[in-house]
Amino acid sequence: MLIVTGTAASAIRNLSCGPGLPGGAGMRIAPLDDDASLLAVTPAERPASTDEVVEAEGARVFLDSAAAAYLHDKVLDVRLDDQGAVSFLITAPTR
Repeated sequence: MLIVTGTAASAIRNLSCGPGLPGGAGMRIAPLDDDASLLAVTPAERPASTDEVVEAEGARVFLDSAAAAYLHDKVLDVRLDDQGAVSFLITAPTR
């Protein structure tokens, strides 16, 4: 299962409480343009019926089935740039 770091959970909570998003919203990870090697992270009101839902520290991540298969043994983290912009990172867990 995808591991979500505390920093990533905080960023997801902040990004998924934007205007027009209901309570229970989250971030959806899915292939970009049907290319499983490129993933897009976008705010989502709710998971799709086939999405896997990962919850961590009050944050919700909705994983498309192809993304879930790819991310099952990965860690989702974030990096903030000097202006505070969020970049999501996917890494292998440290052992």
